[in-house]
Amino acid sequence: MGERSRPALFTIPAHRAFADALVTGLLAQHRGDVMALAQAMVLLPNNRAIRAVRDAFVRQSGGGLLLPRLIAIGDPDLGEQVGGALDPLGEEEPIPPAIDPMRRQMLLARMVQDVRPEVDAGQALQLGQALGAVLDQMQVERISPRALRDIDLSADLSRHWQVSLTLFEILITRWPAELARIGCIDLADRRNRLFDRLTARWALHPPSGPVVTAGISTTAPAIARLLRCIAEMPDGMVVFAGLDQHMDADAWDAIGPFDPDPATGQRVPGHESHPQYALKQLLDRMSATRDDVAQWRWGSEHDARAVRGRNISNAMLPPRLTSRWRDLKTADRSLAGVEALEVATPGEEAQAIAIALREVLETPARTAALVTPDRQLATRVSAHLRRWGIDADDSAGQPLSRLPPGTLLIAMAQAVAERFAPVPLLTLLKHPLVMRGDARIAWLDGVRGLDLLLRGPRPQAGLHGIDLVLRARDDDRQRTLRDQVRAWWPTARALLEPLETAFATTTGLAGQLAALREAASLLSAEAIWAGHHGHAAADLFADMESAAPEGPRQADARALPALLDDMLRGLSVRPPQGGHPRLSILGLIEARLTQADVMILGGLNEGVWPGLPAPDPWLAPRIRRDLGLPGLETRIGLAAHDFAGALGAPRVLITRARRGSGGPAVASRLWLRLKAMAGPQWKTADRYAAMARAIDAPLVYGPARRPAPSPPIAVRPHVIPVTDVDRLKADPFAFYARRILRLARLDPVDADAGPAWRGTAVHEVLQRWAEAGTLDPTDLEVRARAMFDQPEVHPLLKALWQPRLIESIRWIAAEVARDKSEGRTIISVEQEGRADVAGVTLMGKADRLDRLADGRIGIIDYKTGKPPSARQVKAGFSLQLGLLGVIAEMGGFDGLGPAPVAGDFEYWSLAKKGDQFGYRERPVDPLGKRDKIITQEFTAHAHAHFEGLANDYLLGSAPFVAQLNPEVANYGDYDQLMRLEEWYGRDDG
Repeated sequence: MGERSRPALFTIPAHRAFADALVTGLLAQHRGDVMALAQAMVLLPNNRAIRAVRDAFVRQSGGGLLLPRLIAIGDPDLGEQVGGALDPLGEEEPIPPAIDPMRRQMLLARMVQDVRPEVDAGQALQLGQALGAVLDQMQVERISPRALRDIDLSADLSRHWQVSLTLFEILITRWPAELARIGCIDLADRRNRLFDRLTARWALHPPSGPVVTAGISTTAPAIARLLRCIAEMPDGMVVFAGLDQHMDADAWDAIGPFDPDPATGQRVPGHESHPQYALKQLLDRMSATRDDVAQWRWGSEHDARAVRGRNISNAMLPPRLTSRWRDLKTADRSLAGVEALEVATPGEEAQAIAIALREVLETPARTAALVTPDRQLATRVSAHLRRWGIDADDSAGQPLSRLPPGTLLIAMAQAVAERFAPVPLLTLLKHPLVMRGDARIAWLDGVRGLDLLLRGPRPQAGLHGIDLVLRARDDDRQRTLRDQVRAWWPTARALLEPLETAFATTTGLAGQLAALREAASLLSAEAIWAGHHGHAAADLFADMESAAPEGPRQADARALPALLDDMLRGLSVRPPQGGHPRLSILGLIEARLTQADVMILGGLNEGVWPGLPAPDPWLAPRIRRDLGLPGLETRIGLAAHDFAGALGAPRVLITRARRGSGGPAVASRLWLRLKAMAGPQWKTADRYAAMARAIDAPLVYGPARRPAPSPPIAVRPHVIPVTDVDRLKADPFAFYARRILRLARLDPVDADAGPAWRGTAVHEVLQRWAEAGTLDPTDLEVRARAMFDQPEVHPLLKALWQPRLIESIRWIAAEVARDKSEGRTIISVEQEGRADVAGVTLMGKADRLDRLADGRIGIIDYKTGKPPSARQVKAGFSLQLGLLGVIAEMGGFDGLGPAPVAGDFEYWSLAKKGDQFGYRERPVDPLGKRDKIITQEFTAHAHAHFEGLANDYLLGSAPFVAQLNPEVANYGDYDQLMRLEEWYGRDDG
């Protein structure tokens, strides 16, 4: 059979539903010969397109039908799908197999580590993957890697390029030799050979049945040659998707590519971000022009009006021709059926999209699809739809790193990398897959107990550090809790110990992965490998473990979490079928050639749609251009083509949020183009935003009022520490929550050794020093330095705080020595006393009690920060020193003798004042100077204020009002409990 005089090239306009129009035309062409259609072969870009065409055949056939062979040319197993068309009866030499992708990545990573030994395994894998991507692009474009050596660069790039060439030598020399050794070739190379063989065979012996390629926009030379061959076959056709036939010649030429400059020889790059650039380049490589392409005659009931295609073309004019928008007539800028929705936040956008999808389903047989590259938006929409019982899975899938099996593997790696520090350890132990089943309730009881014990500074590293925590001295409050955790911990330790041991004895990636696999199986009782998520994780992990011996030689456990996250993030797991039959949530690739009655295009912000092109770590834009590789903006052009194709549905809703997860968002260039072209014809769909705001808005508001609980006197405390008197006066509700409800703030897990820890530690050092009796300054400094050698002290805290503390400690030692020379002696340190005051037992601990030279008592309070002001004390706050004086004068401290008199009250602050660290501050004065309280009246002042508080709150029925005195020190631990944000600042509060 002879060739056609001109190639059979067609395009289905953007305003038509591609799959339905294609199938309608194929059925019309073979209506009289059903068997001829069954013998046909339809080449499509991907598996999702196969499903769309298959569904269209079902819709259009109206009965039984033998389908043609539908083949995805993007499938790695293309040779097996085409079958005998490639290797009939073994007449030709078989094409070598493609190297396994995981093995390839591991081998390249080892070669990278050979050249750059300083990189860890994770970095080596990333660099190897980037090198492999460069090689794939060059093979697809039929560019020899040796061309890398021949590039002539200017001085500003030459140094960087010479460094990069040391790694590119892997591609030029070492990698081909490695492939020859193992008898494999690269997948891109194998696909080129498959397409070349298919082209050569079909040029001489075309298939007996029709061959149709549909919706393919790949510009690879091998595919372009194949498409040209098919177009010239007697029963062959090439059908493009959305080739713009409305653009005039001037606009079409403005896209590029452009001829080299005659003077300089440099080629000005074309507009690779234009939606028609890839199709124009494909036609050029097929030795065809746009005039050779005819419009597909058939359509379907799912098409939009023809004017939509022309107006989409107007919106996508090349940049230098957008001035034409000013002169467009109303009909040429109209986007009837297209509405725009702009909301404030991504959450509101997701809710509005869900409402719009729900509206579509109210009409029988009507279909809808959300198309977005934003997987977080897709997940939110799916969650909102579940409130109506609508199951709409995201067919683009989720990265394995975000699914339960992936997060468990990463959590295990993180725990090992940080040597079982509290946060990663608890993250691992609380994971939903760990101890799944009947034993999980008891397991979580133990984990929660351990969580409480690990509150505060970090223990020593490793599982041994947890052992030390459990062996610590019990106090009355934690004895029961510690006993519970001690009984549970051996079970957990037995599951974790093999993991710790394995990583302590191996530095190889294969051994580390094997240890993770075994530990994951034990911790989850094999649940990690169950279900379609688990199967994907098992397959990927098996591939990694199998190829790891050929991978990086050295693998640092600290780099393992990032390595696993990178590997798992590269695999998207798609849900099994079973979602709503009339509703789809699609990514850009999945949405190609797919059209529904209502298309919602979500996430139209710059950086999302189109996404920002990832920078090439090896090839600068100029180098890519000199090599003849596609520019990075080609991906923007493909995203723009996807957008233009999706705009062809009968009804379209485009959406964006003015704010993204990281701050204010900029509208997509596609959104802005459409809006600028439409002008006054721009239609908004604000009704969905209004419904999104109203759907969860309560009909009746009942904001909380300022709480003022008034419990009966019987439950009010009659024993109160002096440290809680301030809390009672400043914020009675905080006192109520702490002393009556017995709610206490938990320290963070793995907390820094902050002010509370520093204060406690310093008090303990000073107590031990005073109790030793020698009051030797050298001994005090030794004790202070030893405090910083504790394992929970962060190195940064030691570096920043130790020098100033040592200065303060020296000052304390000098002051104690000076006081001693003046006849002042230390009686006791950290002594607890109590006395009955105003019908209530007042208790407190004095940091230090001194005997003054005249026999009176001096009361010292150590502060690591600034002490309270005299004005604050005079106003009735910060009465701790005065109340300790009241207890002392009432004989509440043992060993002080009968009827002692408190004669001095001092704060010894370790903070800086002037040029030194450490100073004394008295809230009183013997003569009442500087508006201070007279020293001998201080205990009476404190007694009177406390008596008033006791009569009102402890012995009386006064309500515990929240934030009674907000101007003083704020006790914010209970702000959420008191629902502060609901009433604070309101006129009625």
